[in-house]
Amino acid sequence: MEIPNKIKILYVDDEMNNLIGFKAALRFDYHILIAQNTKEAYAFLKKHDDIKVIFCDQKMPDITGVMFFEEMRAIYPYPIRILLTAYADIEAVIDAINRGHVFRYVKKPWIDADIINAIEEGVKFYKVSSMLSIKNNELSKAYSELDKFAYSVSHDIRGPLVGLIGGINLALDTENVQEIKEILTLMQSSVNKLDTFILNMHDYYCIERGELKNVNIDFNKIADNLKDTYNIYALSANINFKVNVIQTQDFWNDEVSVNLVITNLVSNAFKYQKTDFENKLIELDIKVEKGEAIIKVSDNGCGIEEKYLSQIYNLFFRAHYKNAGSGFGLFNVKSAILKLNGDINVESVIDKGTTFTVIIPNK
Repeated sequence: MEIPNKIKILYVDDEMNNLIGFKAALRFDYHILIAQNTKEAYAFLKKHDDIKVIFCDQKMPDITGVMFFEEMRAIYPYPIRILLTAYADIEAVIDAINRGHVFRYVKKPWIDADIINAIEEGVKFYKVSSMLSIKNNELSKAYSELDKFAYSVSHDIRGPLVGLIGGINLALDTENVQEIKEILTLMQSSVNKLDTFILNMHDYYCIERGELKNVNIDFNKIADNLKDTYNIYALSANINFKVNVIQTQDFWNDEVSVNLVITNLVSNAFKYQKTDFENKLIELDIKVEKGEAIIKVSDNGCGIEEKYLSQIYNLFFRAHYKNAGSGFGLFNVKSAILKLNGDINVESVIDKGTTFTVIIPNK
């Protein structure tokens, strides 16, 4: 029967009297599991992944305690191993430590106080070693992400710089004013890409390291700023940019993060329009009601393939290689929404358009 909140101890010994005595002495303070052979021991280890300490008799009929610990350690490295034996020669102790990585060595017949002391020390060591293992795994994952991050950042910074260098070299080799203007246009595109990447990097840092600051947000002001930013571009690119805000109540949350979410989604809607399409449309709808803000950004642009929809929020992922971005934008959006305790949903059809719906709660 499962005993909640009690440390699980497994004792392996071929002598039933020893098992019964061990369990009888410790059953009130610990959840004691007993096994007469290694097969039963492995069955317990498979079923109970929270066994913290294992006692094993050195002299077993099929295998020694040291051999069992050595074999078991490769499969179940976390439980603390304690050897029980009446053969207290120094060679056995050395063998136990070197081969089985035994934590302690207790002589038989044991004293209950020695067993309890061994368990308490073993549990402390179990907690430390388990936490260390978890931290090592986290560190390994962080290093892997850092390598990926460094490679992508260097690649995305170098790309626009190479474009600038190439443009400069071309401009130096020509005296044709028209050609120089065309080269400058290409160079301007490279500068804009680099500027966007730097802004995205700044957003990334602010989201990952910054603290939220709740203020009363006026979505009409956010919408007006976006219209001021994109109206001229929308006019020149023949894009119908519609903005609709319904806010009849106060809304409190982190304005920097909220603004980042809206700006990135609108920016993507402009970025991935179809260049040869006449009736280009982008709509931003914001409604504040029932203690939450519902933000929708819709477009009739390129759309996203269904197979990519589950990946678009991954760091450095690019669903489009035409007008490819840095791979930071939607990652930053998702990170910001998680910090705001919000939710985001996307619906998209290739060559039909995309709609992002964001729900953010009032703080």
